[in-house]
Amino acid sequence: MSPASTGASTVVGADASVPTADSRVSPGGPGYRRMSFALFLAGVATFALLYSTQALLPLISGEFGVAAGDASWTVAAATGGLALFVLPMSALSERFGRRAVMTASLAVAVTLGLLVPLAPSLGVLIALRALQGAALAGLPASATAYLAEEVSPKALITAIGLFVAGNSVGGMSGRVITGWVAQEWGWRVAVAVIGVIAVACAVAFRLLLPAPRHFKAGSLRPRVLARTVRDHLSNPLLCRLYAIGALFMTVFGGVYTVIGYRLTEAPFSLPQGIIGSIFLVYLVGTVSASTAGRLVGRLGRRGALYAGGGTTAAGLLLSLAGSLPLVLLGLVLITAGFFAGHAVASSAVSKTATHGRAQASALYQSAYYIGSSAGSTVGAVAFHAAGWAGTVGVGLLAVLGVVTITVFGTRAARLHRRHLAAA
Repeated sequence: MSPASTGASTVVGADASVPTADSRVSPGGPGYRRMSFALFLAGVATFALLYSTQALLPLISGEFGVAAGDASWTVAAATGGLALFVLPMSALSERFGRRAVMTASLAVAVTLGLLVPLAPSLGVLIALRALQGAALAGLPASATAYLAEEVSPKALITAIGLFVAGNSVGGMSGRVITGWVAQEWGWRVAVAVIGVIAVACAVAFRLLLPAPRHFKAGSLRPRVLARTVRDHLSNPLLCRLYAIGALFMTVFGGVYTVIGYRLTEAPFSLPQGIIGSIFLVYLVGTVSASTAGRLVGRLGRRGALYAGGGTTAAGLLLSLAGSLPLVLLGLVLITAGFFAGHAVASSAVSKTATHGRAQASALYQSAYYIGSSAGSTVGAVAFHAAGWAGTVGVGLLAVLGVVTITVFGTRAARLHRRHLAAA
């Protein structure tokens, strides 16, 4: 089956007028910095918008008179909308181009971001957030597919790590800014400020991102899309990577949805601005994501996943302490482990898929954000039922799942090598 028939992008021929694999950009090459910075800004805008209400949940609960589990739907609806629409949006990117779909997605998302602060009720707020998440669905899978086509294979993990680092900066800055702004002027003004910042990022992204050179339009036929999705879901390695991404995000979504509630309560009783500043630990994620390529080089993919899972688990256990410095150290470890694991798993998906890369990445992103929605909701419910220990328990179960799947993958790889040696 040819790449074109499955909706995949391909490089055609060796004619000098046609881009070849050798013309893909690499660090230090022309256009690499521009491309990296443009997608970094896209990552900033995506995560800033997607999680714009997360640090504000205690204030939203107070205004609408609802519990943590109800307010958490302003986060879960956005990530759920993204999870549902990321596959259809990836199909559109195969037909109309990665850059076009990413541009349109950001345009709609930032427009909705300016409407979110005007929501008159919790129900309307949740509906707007769901639409915003659906609009943002055009970014993650299209971005990773764009990089897989335009960046040299050796630099792919690093390039995707920089995009993920943009996610971490967006998540961090959005929460820090909303925390301090909300302390003075309320959560509505805080969300509006994030919307304006996202508009600036979207404009800069469109101006900076180079036109694709290796993209070849595919088909939008449902039968072709279904065949491509079936191929990916029948690949055991891809399925393991999808599950790992979902489980890592279950931990992260639960922890960062609930942490604001924990820190407003005794013995911490922190004000909203300080709670928002706690999210500066996302800078650790920026570093761990951007250095994931070196971690894989030293430990291998599965070794890097073990390291990410172990670091996350250590952070969860440390966060149980009643001391604020130890809680912060726990958040640092959770953040470092999560972003490293996510960068490794998402880049492995792009390298493993031999065709339909946008769909392969879309399935990963769908699983990833389903994990986020599940973590946000289940983590909040567990916190209501058993306090912070309940949220940590949910996280530890998810990490155990990551380790179990990775162990299974390690054994499967060993058996495959033995089979090849015997043959």
